[in-house]
This record gives sequence, C-alpha cells and structure tokens, in this order.
Amino acid sequence: MKILVVRTDKLGDFITALPAMKVLKQYNPQNKIVACVAPLNRELAMACGFIDEVVVDDGCGMWEFVKKLRFVGADVSITLFSNTRVAFAQFFAFIPLRIAPATKIAQIFYNRRIKQRRSEVKMAEFEYNLELTKELFSDIDLSYEKPLLDFGEVKKEGICFHVGFGGSSDANWSLDEYVKLIDVALKNHKVTLTFGPDEVELMQTMKEKLKGREVEFYLSKDGLVEFAKYLTQFELFVSTSTGTYHLASLVGTPTMTFFASSLFASAKRWKSVGDEKLQKHFMIPHAKDERQKLFDEVRKELISF
Repeated sequence: MKILVVRTDKLGDFITALPAMKVLKQYNPQNKIVACVAPLNRELAMACGFIDEVVVDDGCGMWEFVKKLRFVGADVSITLFSNTRVAFAQFFAFIPLRIAPATKIAQIFYNRRIKQRRSEVKMAEFEYNLELTKELFSDIDLSYEKPLLDFGEVKKEGICFHVGFGGSSDANWSLDEYVKLIDVALKNHKVTLTFGPDEVELMQTMKEKLKGREVEFYLSKDGLVEFAKYLTQFELFVSTSTGTYHLASLVGTPTMTFFASSLFASAKRWKSVGDEKLQKHFMIPHAKDERQKLFDEVRKELISF
C-alpha cells in the first residue's frame, strides 16, 4: 500500500508527524510511505529510513501541485494538519481514501473525517498524529523505538543553549537571563550556543554579551541533517519550545525546555517525540515573582547537572 502522509508546516510540527510515519512502516514494511512536506523539511524527511519518497509543496500553482500528488499514485492519504490547499489538491489528485481531522472548512474534501478536538489538549500533538493511523489500521502498534533518527553512538559532552525561537513558541527567557544561565553552566561544563541560518544578528549580540567567556558559537548553514548530527554530541540541549528543541529530541539528545503557561503552548501539547525520560519541561509564568522563582529553580538544575 502506498500511503501519503501530509504535514506541510514548520520544523517542529513536521517532527511531530514522524512517529506516525514510523508506525505505518512498522505495521507492514511493504507499505510505501510518502511524506508531503514544506521545502524546509525535505532534507530531513529524506534522512529518515522509514520514509520511501518525499514530495514537496513549494508553493507552486494549485494544478501543478495536484499533478505532483497524482504522480505519487497513493492508495490513501493521512493529512495530519490540513488547510484548504492540501485538501483541495488531494481531492483533485483522485486519492481514493483521504483521512484527516474533522476541522475547518477543508474537511469537505476528505472522505474519512475524524473528530479529535486537539484544542482540548488531551494528548500531545504527535500522539494525536499517531491516533489518526488507527483509522487505516485499527490494530496498529503505536509504540516506536527512540531515537527516531539515529546517527550512531557519539561521546556526549557539554551543554548547548539555543536562545532564539520561532514557530508557536511564545515564552522564553531574555538574553540577559540566558547569560546568567550560561555563566552557571560554564562552572562545570563546556558551553556552545547554536543559531539558525537567519539568526546571524542574534549570534553577534550574544557574542557581545558573552565577551571574555570561553563559549563556542555554531551557526547552522549546512542544512537540517548536519545540524541534527551536530546536536547529538551534547549532554543537554537548553532552549524554548521551538523547532530546534524537537530536532534535538528527535536525535536522542537530553533537553531542558521552556514553555508558556497556557495549555495551547504547554509541554502537555508540545512534548517531543524522543524519550520522555530525557525531557525536562518548565512552564514560564507571567507573574514577575513567579517567573523569578522558576528562574532560580532552573539555575539550581544547571548547577546540579
């Protein structure tokens, strides 16, 4: 069976789709898994051994996109997060069975619509994605081996901080607060700061703030797979809840992650796909005194790490 799995949004969102693709492949190794992704995630999708083909929604014209999906020749599609564009394209690509959550007006283009009510956050995003696979195979095993993306054993050393953020993340420490956390980590560990390719200015700002300290700086400019490999070497990855956190967890790196104090942006919704025992989650409150209390708790965690 050829199964098209659609998740065309940002990095972290795409990573939450990978467990669903993995279990579909596990269920029957003869299944051909085709991932429909945004251009950003093409390289990462191709690095996953359980994905057989990748089709990219690069924003081309609608009928060109329809032709791409027709060419795939899928027997079924599972759309983990829908919008009108991907729904319309699948309908006119004549995919026989089209499974998706019953949300938004786009649901009219699917012929099997599942009520999930993700806004209630009864489980994590990747767990909702896994649940959709049961619509295709009711007896599917939803467990999977971690890490999902394994580059082999490496010596883990040092703490990595990623101070930038994007996507759905809406809570983070200030840069000056990060400097204080980095100073704590430097007492017992080698420290590296990582930055995305569009964060050159942020990297320069942090270099100024950390002048005189022995800190390494890494600018990701060789693609997501090389960045993922780089992240495997650390004992701990510290960041807000952003795509890079999900990437670190994907490759088995322990994480310390900061979330907003709302259910929508919480760890309950956005815990990552890696081993939960390797994830430390902190919800940053809005109240100034409570925020300071949590900051002191994080400092103590780093001191004892």
